[in-house]
Amino acid sequence: MSNVIQETAQKVMKKAVEMAPDGWMPGGEPDPLIEQRDGYIGKPVSRVDGPLKVKGQAPFAAEIRLENMVYAALVYSTVPRGRIATLDTGRAETAPGVVLVMTHENAPKMKPLPLFLTAPKAGGGDALPIFQDGSVHWNGQPVALVLAETQEQADHARSLVRVTYLTEGATTTLDAAKARGIEDASFMGEPLKVEIGDADSLLAKAPVSVDAVYTTPAQNHNPIELHAATVAWNGDELTIHDASQAVAHTAWSLAQVFGIREEQVHVSSPFVGGGFGSKALWQHQVLAAAAAKLAGRPVRMMLSREGVYRVVGGRSLTEQRVAIGAASDGRFQALIHTGISVMTDHNQMPEPFIMPAKCVYAADSIKLNVATVKMDTLANTFMRAPGEAVGTFALESAVDELADKLGMDPIALRIRNEPDKDPTEGTPFSSRHLVEAYRSGAERFGWSGRQGPGMRREGEWLVGLGCATATYPYYRMPGGAARIRLTKDGDAYVEAAAHEMGMGTATTHAMIAAQRLGLPLERVHFAYGDSAFPGVILAGGSQQTASVGFAVKVAWEALAKELLALAPKGSPLHGLGVDEVHARDGGLCKTAEPQRFVSYAMLLDDAGRDEIVVEAEAPPPLETRHWSMHSFGAIFCEARVNAITGEPRVARLLGSFDCGRIINPKTAASQFRGGMIMGMGLALMEETEFDGRMGRIMNPSLAEYHVPVHLDVPEIDVMWTDIPDPHAPMGARGIGEIGITGTGAAIANAIYNACGRRVRDLPITLDKLA
Repeated sequence: MSNVIQETAQKVMKKAVEMAPDGWMPGGEPDPLIEQRDGYIGKPVSRVDGPLKVKGQAPFAAEIRLENMVYAALVYSTVPRGRIATLDTGRAETAPGVVLVMTHENAPKMKPLPLFLTAPKAGGGDALPIFQDGSVHWNGQPVALVLAETQEQADHARSLVRVTYLTEGATTTLDAAKARGIEDASFMGEPLKVEIGDADSLLAKAPVSVDAVYTTPAQNHNPIELHAATVAWNGDELTIHDASQAVAHTAWSLAQVFGIREEQVHVSSPFVGGGFGSKALWQHQVLAAAAAKLAGRPVRMMLSREGVYRVVGGRSLTEQRVAIGAASDGRFQALIHTGISVMTDHNQMPEPFIMPAKCVYAADSIKLNVATVKMDTLANTFMRAPGEAVGTFALESAVDELADKLGMDPIALRIRNEPDKDPTEGTPFSSRHLVEAYRSGAERFGWSGRQGPGMRREGEWLVGLGCATATYPYYRMPGGAARIRLTKDGDAYVEAAAHEMGMGTATTHAMIAAQRLGLPLERVHFAYGDSAFPGVILAGGSQQTASVGFAVKVAWEALAKELLALAPKGSPLHGLGVDEVHARDGGLCKTAEPQRFVSYAMLLDDAGRDEIVVEAEAPPPLETRHWSMHSFGAIFCEARVNAITGEPRVARLLGSFDCGRIINPKTAASQFRGGMIMGMGLALMEETEFDGRMGRIMNPSLAEYHVPVHLDVPEIDVMWTDIPDPHAPMGARGIGEIGITGTGAAIANAIYNACGRRVRDLPITLDKLA
């Protein structure tokens, strides 16, 4: 009954937000920075953290050295489900350098991790008890931990641990999981099911239609920096130097595990060598903290590459049906996108592949649904553009198939079905310039030279062109907050619990803060990656720039209010309100009368203050309910298929993006290209090989799990509309994930255009083309 009441309340609240006046919403008034074209925003700025990284002076989690530190190694289960029957640690305990062997028999009492999304600060990848009993839930689950004086000693000693198991029946194949039961799924509190009109009936009556199944395999995370944590206890206070994209979530969650206050956990993560959704909270951080407590010594835990595959989740496999019924002129009469994603009993992360179909195309009827089945495997998790990366592969491949049946240009078909409002929510788009992105991208790419399937050949190589739509939602999650300390020397220190994973966070927010405060970039110091800083900010969902940017905006308003309160009678600023001033040249001026200016130094000096410190939290992200907010793009690919061997190659890629205002073109171009390269891997290489007999990942290394390397990557051109979104902070929407969306389909469509072979099962390997 309580769930029904809660769902009803949510629907009422959602409708109220949709119907409210624009001015009541965050973003109802455009951010003043949108109109400023003479500041840092929009200029190519080199990374402020670049010199440290080039010199090797940027400390990562596995490089923090603590006095009397020991090293950890894990022993992994070799069965998918059961209980530990015998556990022999004797030889390991007497091996050279060994300090401790920890198992469920001697581990401290700990509560399970709070599962991600079950509470505002919950960060756990699974909700299982950790080393509290002898149960085994997946093949690769940690069952013992060895501490030794060196990593080599720990690695050797773990090989001496002997474990036997009493096995139980396990679900380790998709067919068995389907037989076990299929359930509807939800994502971030929202059901993954939409029905508008009678799509099945209209599909059956449509003059032209396609109806196909597309499959994508499980994929594993492979950031260059391995997952690591350096952990120490000081009494009941825990310090963890972590490779994390969720410092606040980690601090709170670990406090729950060990039964201490959140303030007793300090998480530091100044530099992260790639995360892509994987660097949240998994069992290895908990085990390192437990072992450090038991041994009374600091512990360094760095997972091996195999260890990442055993302990850290990846992308789930999917089976997707896409059916589109169209009139003879190409207008969609029915759009159906349904299918299955795999989860476990101990997590709640389906692959929400219907997200693109919710917003990209207009149709008379729409039917969308993600169902889930359960397998006894490692919990899956977020992986760059969860849902959209694989969902656009299926949807955009089907649109290409329909264009082929209709004899229409694929871009013309997409433009014909361009919606004037959100197709499933009915809300207006905050800003949408996808058609402009397609037209400018097509011109630059040379789309007009495209020929029919199999018609272009250069020697042994068949050459084809393909395109696909890219899309990713604008997110701004609750919890964004920032602290600003302004000194009379003219320096500003901005702090937020944000994360730098190589995408340019430190640079972007230094630029935003400098422009917001009217200070030179070198006078702004942006600190991040620490749970002691304000905010509950996740580096995920391409939302960090919006979250921190909005928080800095409200903190700036609080700072301006305090500064104006210091202005004495006779001051050019006396009696003015925050909405009447803006910052420039290290001070404040009246917007309507710029000559009425006072420097920060003078305001503080007159008041006898050395500094002012303010802290503020961004308002709830109601704008995402009031407008339909998304980043969009058009991906173009030239692919080649060897007529003799079937080998596929990508010769050219171009991404034309509509993501609002681009804050830093230099780092943005890198983000777009990085996403598109990851999309190449999705299309052509990446696949977690899974032994359905034993439920074990069989290719847990970069020697066997293939990702694109330099010789695989062609010229990648990127461009963007740079049209500000009037309802987003700084006019900017997210860019971190959109590059991977659409790229898989663009490659598949180009391969079809090259050789006439349609591949609906990723990855597209030569055996499927020969």
